[in-house]
Amino acid sequence: MVTKLVEMQDIHKWFGKVYSLRGVDFDVNRSEIVGLVGDNGAGKSTLIKILTGVFPPTEGRVFIRGKEVKFSSPKEARDNGIETVYQEEALGEDLSIARNLFMGKEPQKSIGFIKLLDLEKMKKESERMLNELGMRISSMEQQAKFCSGGEKQGIAIARAMYFKADLIILDEPTRALGILGVKQVMNHVKELKKRGIACIFITHNLHHVYPIADRFVILSRGKKIGDTLKKNTSIDKLTKLMIRKRA
Repeated sequence: MVTKLVEMQDIHKWFGKVYSLRGVDFDVNRSEIVGLVGDNGAGKSTLIKILTGVFPPTEGRVFIRGKEVKFSSPKEARDNGIETVYQEEALGEDLSIARNLFMGKEPQKSIGFIKLLDLEKMKKESERMLNELGMRISSMEQQAKFCSGGEKQGIAIARAMYFKADLIILDEPTRALGILGVKQVMNHVKELKKRGIACIFITHNLHHVYPIADRFVILSRGKKIGDTLKKNTSIDKLTKLMIRKRA
């Protein structure tokens, strides 16, 4: 049985004369939480955009469940069970929680020859998914603009869970969040692991990812400079490695 959900081998990426990724190897096991860390400009987002079909690699190979893939769009990645939640991608602020969770994939019901949105199913399923993440929101008709930052992240994660993602990528999910929002996101990630869903948690803040990650991959200036299990390291060791390579 193939244990690696994702395997990226010797990934290089040039943008014109800019050498963004320099022979990076990266993998994710099933049900594993990987903290992908490094300073701004380290290459974290570029690596993930190659994995999700936003960019092709200049060189290198990508395997999903042991099969080589060459995604040409994020849709192809989603069709293979890979979902990305970008912190900067706001929800439809004036839409309800239920409409946001099903956006673009709304269930329908037939009344005679007429097809209508099945709003009751959307509300019921949204409430169930958010409850599974430990979120208690009184009404699924509440507009997203009245949700906290942590709750908005939860809605996006619940959407990915509902549509059967095997891997959920969180790109700086705690940026601009307060203490409560950070705690909510961390609880959401713990719930993903319980359900057998792998997670890549991209951040430059070690304190946010350290409590929940199984393993850490550290990038610096387009190179992988570390790959270690949490049991073999500490925040201090990871910080020292990042500072040493930065100098």
